Amino acid sequence: MEEPISADRPKRRKRNGFKKFWKLGVEEYNTQHFDINSDGELIVREGNYQYNIFDIVKKYGTSTEIMFPTIIENRVRDLIDTFNAYIKILGYRGKFYYHYAMKVNQNKEFVLPAIAEGANLDVASANELFLVKRMIEQDKFNAKIRVICNGPKTLKYMNLIDELRTKGLLVIPIIEDYVELEQMQKFKGEVGIRVNLNIKVNSHWDKKFNRFGFTEDELLKLGKIRNLAVLHYHISSQIEKMDGLVKPLKQAMELYSELVKKNPGLDTIDMGGGAGVPYERKKFYTGKSLIQRLVRTAKAEADKLGVKHPNLIVEWGRYVAAPAQMTIYKILAEKTIDAKSDRKWYVIDGSFMNDLIDSWAIHQKWHVVPVNAMNTRKLQKVWIAGASCDSDDKYTAGGSYILLPRLEDAEELYIAFLDTGAYQDSLASHHCLLSSPAKLIATNGEIKVARRREVPEEIGRLFGW
Repeated sequence: MEEPISADRPKRRKRNGFKKFWKLGVEEYNTQHFDINSDGELIVREGNYQYNIFDIVKKYGTSTEIMFPTIIENRVRDLIDTFNAYIKILGYRGKFYYHYAMKVNQNKEFVLPAIAEGANLDVASANELFLVKRMIEQDKFNAKIRVICNGPKTLKYMNLIDELRTKGLLVIPIIEDYVELEQMQKFKGEVGIRVNLNIKVNSHWDKKFNRFGFTEDELLKLGKIRNLAVLHYHISSQIEKMDGLVKPLKQAMELYSELVKKNPGLDTIDMGGGAGVPYERKKFYTGKSLIQRLVRTAKAEADKLGVKHPNLIVEWGRYVAAPAQMTIYKILAEKTIDAKSDRKWYVIDGSFMNDLIDSWAIHQKWHVVPVNAMNTRKLQKVWIAGASCDSDDKYTAGGSYILLPRLEDAEELYIAFLDTGAYQDSLASHHCLLSSPAKLIATNGEIKVARRREVPEEIGRLFGW
């Protein structure tokens, strides 16, 4: 069995050894805010504040999500500052706009900190745009904020776009197909158009068939497009190599250089989402290195093609939101796996199919660490079973295993899944009528309850009981 440290090192070296073993305190892994205390318990730092996660879950119970707005703020601020820094260093003559993709996590505890640090918004439905309307009516943010509107434009959606535009909000609908192209003939504001670039990259999603946007040939045949300001594309999500983001930009720049000949108002390229998160804690590109290559590529291509440097937009939602939340469970029991005698099932008090749907839907791998007993030297190879009655409700690290403390070495054991801030909330369900986790917000050294753990009566009402 693998052991994190040797037994003869002094106490401080021991703690650092465990910290390294659990891959905490590493900026490239998005764990720079995480540490371990002398009792072997998980610590999260917020400036000079710190949160003992074991103490928190002992008080509030599990299953529980803990969200850290400071992490959102830091990531948005660093993203914007890094783009602007390379724009200045490289002599790029376009501007940069960051648009937070609300579909990644619509909870206000995620959206408002992003806006506070300068994020604009990207919405994908009438209901998301309705939240923007509410925030404006409540004076939550400056009305000069920019809003990109993706997704199919229903009548309700278009009416809301028109309403907010007439109130002075810069709302830019992205044209997805010929029906929407016809709709936009009467729209008086700026519009964008989406291209389905003929390119394939390494990511979690196979984009063999894509129903969004126009082909490059179709766009070139359209000629002049009324009020066209933005050329938009979205290749995939969780793109694993930098080239998967750089190559599409090169291709889009060539298309931009052709479109701008008949559309002189076109001045922006929206690269969409795609920037990944190192869930598996393996070698991964950094945001700084990626941003430098994107700005350098845009400049080189624009200069080569003899066109003005376009403004640049990214809609990196996962990149910003995922590291800002962890999901915590208590281990309820263990069970031997007959076919894998060296492993055991650890049963949790929550459900992957409900709370961390990507575990089941796309076989997402997570960084899993104990919340307590982190300084235990003897570890067990485990697979983790959810609390529903479904055999698919499990996490096996892609058929490998997770190393966790043995149950006999801890009076009780809690574990944390890191980077759960993207998509899991909006895709959550109630399989077997299980309760959603409580949601806690850790900010300014205090814990606030944003959502209580549901009781049976509340869940029953959702299903008409």
